[in-house]
Amino acid sequence: MSLTVTTEGLKKPMAYEDTNQSAQANMVIRQDPFNITLDAPALLAVSVLLVVGMNCVDRLVLEALIIGVPIVLLIHNDYLNFLKLGPGGTPPTPSGYARLTWYRLFTLRDPFSPPPRTPNQIPSQGILHERPLPYRPGPRPSVAGLAPQRQLNQHGSLRAYNRLRAALEGLTGRLPNKFVTATSCLEKHGFALFARHPVNVCGNGEIVHIHNSDRSTHMNLHPDDIKEILEKGWGERHPMAWKGWVRAPVPVTFTMIYAPRDESDLRIACRIIEAAIWYTTAEKVDIILPTEP
Repeated sequence: MSLTVTTEGLKKPMAYEDTNQSAQANMVIRQDPFNITLDAPALLAVSVLLVVGMNCVDRLVLEALIIGVPIVLLIHNDYLNFLKLGPGGTPPTPSGYARLTWYRLFTLRDPFSPPPRTPNQIPSQGILHERPLPYRPGPRPSVAGLAPQRQLNQHGSLRAYNRLRAALEGLTGRLPNKFVTATSCLEKHGFALFARHPVNVCGNGEIVHIHNSDRSTHMNLHPDDIKEILEKGWGERHPMAWKGWVRAPVPVTFTMIYAPRDESDLRIACRIIEAAIWYTTAEKVDIILPTEP
């Protein structure tokens, strides 16, 4: 006899290739469901313990154990899933997990609705409307986590990552007085592009950072451009990009852009990063993808 209790979860394997091509590794980003399986001996043991407990243990203590044990197991499973998302802006420690648990109370209910415009916003409008984005082919990827927030499937290719990184490095080479690349100060990991003279400041002028594991990106965008991206299926708002009485760790304009799967997606990603540059610096700049050998 077998009894299985399962809560909803996702289990999606993902291959990870190190950006250093001479030393590649495999990494799996997944979210495991919470399972309790009771075979016949285990079910008999639990039944006996319950009967003994009802006769030998104080009622309140027994009720606390019956409720508390599953809760502890659920929290443990959730903590392990937090660690499986990989490195990010939150330390992979119990205190970091507790901080995220607090923030979960205030997460966005709908990450596919754009934030409102603010009065006297600079720049006054986005730029993607000048040449609207096409619709992203296929369904949206599965996404999990707060900090880190990661894709669980439809991960980007190493080739696309390397080309995007080279394009951003090329931008700093062309305009060294305006841009610089460094490790993300928001994620504490991964490659990022910074503006030397930002108009909208976030993370010391950070414009965009790329996640090494799934190759998705995070960036700040004008609400107009966020609306275009959400409607066309290219990304979603960060779950902590709220505005309320509790101060959010990131601005309301903080947005995840899904990992580019092919050359077409990569060109769209470059256009969206150009929009992020526009929002951060109020300057229009072209990102040039390097020619392939």
